[in-house]
Amino acid sequence: YQDAKDSGQLKQALDNVQQRIETEAQTAASVTPVPVTIQPSVTSTPPLGVGSTRISEKDGMEMVYVPQGPFMMGSDKSDFGEGVAEKPVHTVILDAYWIDQTEVTNAMFAQFVKSMNYMTDAEKAGTSYTYSGSNDFPAQTIGANWQHPQGPNSSLSGLGTHPVVQVSWNDASSYCAWAGARLPTEAEWEKAARGTDGRTYPWGETAPNGKLLNSGDFRFTAPVGNYPAGVSPYGALDMAGNVDEWVSDWFNESYYKNSPVSNPQGPASGTYRVQRGGAWYNGESGMFLVRSTDRISENPNNADTWSGFRCARSN
Repeated sequence: YQDAKDSGQLKQALDNVQQRIETEAQTAASVTPVPVTIQPSVTSTPPLGVGSTRISEKDGMEMVYVPQGPFMMGSDKSDFGEGVAEKPVHTVILDAYWIDQTEVTNAMFAQFVKSMNYMTDAEKAGTSYTYSGSNDFPAQTIGANWQHPQGPNSSLSGLGTHPVVQVSWNDASSYCAWAGARLPTEAEWEKAARGTDGRTYPWGETAPNGKLLNSGDFRFTAPVGNYPAGVSPYGALDMAGNVDEWVSDWFNESYYKNSPVSNPQGPASGTYRVQRGGAWYNGESGMFLVRSTDRISENPNNADTWSGFRCARSN
């Protein structure tokens, strides 16, 4: 080092390094940078259609999608002779919506009761209706409620996946609101059950039988989804039999004569609410009231051992 310093070689070497740095800096400054475009990561979401499903965040219910469009509502048939309540057959156009794949179960309803500290109408009244199978008439039974569906000596043991019963329209509506949903309109229920081809039953035109639905056997409810052969065109299950299902509409026998074409909501007021779908118990006549167009009326404050519900949600 000392020899290089004394000879002036070190100074020359440092000058060379400095000159090289300056030259490379000038070269770099003269180069035009090439822009680099970073493409964002894109996740493709398939379009909604028949077969689309979603899981309700609150109760874990699987919901099926019903696309926007028209269907034929009503029928000229009836299980009560003239069928005034189902006439006339008319076109209804609905916005797209979601509907529960099955009826709400006892296990799901228990979540709601616990979360909201909820007391049903039957629990408040201390009584509701049951059917023993010994005759064709239901009996008012003290101590019957959703936790004791067939009377005070019954329980929910082994019935967690069965549809909840002994719930009034008020109870059903409250549950759906808790779940972030609502009761389906009568029109939404019927389209989800029969599709757009005017079929009589969810599965088509085959006469009801024990492989397609739970009805007319005088025993009790079945686990939800237990009759996959009875599935509707949109993938909804148990839309015939098992339990009568509350919908949002007030009942009016002649409503179809004047109902709006688009998204009918039912009469503005009334005394009774509509139930759809038929139940495990349908009287000594066996399987009836299970056509997708059948309509019955019920006091919204009443609860019984054959009435349940499912929820819907606008898209």
